[in-house]
Amino acid sequence: MLTETAKPSRWATLATFLAIQAVLACWWLAYYPGLFSRDSVLYLSHTMVGPWVSDHSVTYDALLWLSVRLTGDIGAVTLLQTTAMAATLAYLAAALKALGAPRLATTAVAVVLPFLPPVGAFSVALWKDVPFTLCAVAIAASCAGLAAARRVTMWRLAGLGALMLALGLFRANGFLVVGVAVAVMLVVVKGARVRLAVTGLVAAAVPLLLTNLVLPRVGIEAPSKTYVYHTAYGDIAVLYREHPELFDDRDRTLMTSVAPLSRWSEGGTCYTINPLIWRRDFSWPQADRHAGELLDLWRRLLTQRPMDVVDARLCRGSIAWSPVENEWAVGGETYHFSRRPSAETYVGPNKVPDYPQRWMFSLRPKSEHLHRVADSWLVTSAEPGYDWWLWRGATWAYLSYLAAGLAAWALRNRYVPAVVAVVAGQQLAVLANISAQDFRYMATPLLVGMLMVPLLFGSLVRLLRGTRRPATGPAKSPDAAKSPQPAKGSEAATDAEGG
Repeated sequence: MLTETAKPSRWATLATFLAIQAVLACWWLAYYPGLFSRDSVLYLSHTMVGPWVSDHSVTYDALLWLSVRLTGDIGAVTLLQTTAMAATLAYLAAALKALGAPRLATTAVAVVLPFLPPVGAFSVALWKDVPFTLCAVAIAASCAGLAAARRVTMWRLAGLGALMLALGLFRANGFLVVGVAVAVMLVVVKGARVRLAVTGLVAAAVPLLLTNLVLPRVGIEAPSKTYVYHTAYGDIAVLYREHPELFDDRDRTLMTSVAPLSRWSEGGTCYTINPLIWRRDFSWPQADRHAGELLDLWRRLLTQRPMDVVDARLCRGSIAWSPVENEWAVGGETYHFSRRPSAETYVGPNKVPDYPQRWMFSLRPKSEHLHRVADSWLVTSAEPGYDWWLWRGATWAYLSYLAAGLAAWALRNRYVPAVVAVVAGQQLAVLANISAQDFRYMATPLLVGMLMVPLLFGSLVRLLRGTRRPATGPAKSPDAAKSPQPAKGSEAATDAEGG
């Protein structure tokens, strides 16, 4: 049953944080300095060898650079990520309890979460997606606090603006998430709409201005054209594979200048662009050189066969909307983590730049026993039977919407849907433009959705018992019922403040 709305004890929040941190520290010791990927190798090579490039996240690159300069290794970054994850989960749990979620159940879920690989192993992965996700979850927590207070304060608005700004600094598509989230919030909140809109606009615009205007002036190169337009190239490959009759000799000559036509055909699986752009016979320099012509071809195909292009995007974005993977399709399975022990195994022999810090990209567990236990659990959790609930964020996105809707009804609180505004932003941004079936792209709905389960069941119980909370404030306890009731003018003042 939903509890009384009251601020949870700071000691309880601190205890939750420490419990989560203790578990995440074990993951850090097991996978020190962290789990790597192709992107991880690029992050460090950008900063150590140069040139710095803004194709991923200059902010995250800078964190790695600082870690190397200050500590001589990169483990400080993943340790910081575990601490930030523990703080963010504790923050969201406390905010949901203040909103009305059952205290014991919410605390229990928060403490169990770090044992799960999508939380524990994710926290120690050298991905920009980790801080990006943490910012998004913190936005959900801030909105839960807003819903509990039923009003938008200047301090909370400033906090939301800072988190939204950080979102765009850690991922290029952060501005899309911010745009959708703010649009949802503008619908559900009653006051401060202009200030909220301005905050969202500034937070979305600043990272774009930095990338396109400021960073090039300080020697940080802009992303390659292929990196920016690679999903459009993926659409071309899908249509070439399924409708080769749409392409004339001029189109084929253009495509051949970048990669053999067999590569375009084989890479035309709609679930991922990896078989197209990450093969040796696909030339990134040539793709950059002919980017304008390739985009003209893409626009023509969009005009001729708009639904085919939309279908390709829906297929590639299925990680955002489909609760289950398509294990029979090429690239249809959910990607979890790479577990390779060294940098060269990610990109091939002799492909990693030769720099003194090269040795850092090697797995060096602090505890072999913890590594064996964690790795066994990670491998087991990757079995297909666990995929729909443990790795597919779409499942939890839908559940979080249901939880928010039922809670808004049970609590008579129109602000509750703001909690899942960032989840909707994440889901729609991934659906619109993403490259593969990577679970990390939908990690935000996964974390938020799991922590909203107690709120969901508490709301159901309250509705089934017919004990909806009065619209003007928190549900009254039996003791409160015996005390004198406030005057109607006092209730009106409360409503005005909440608006």
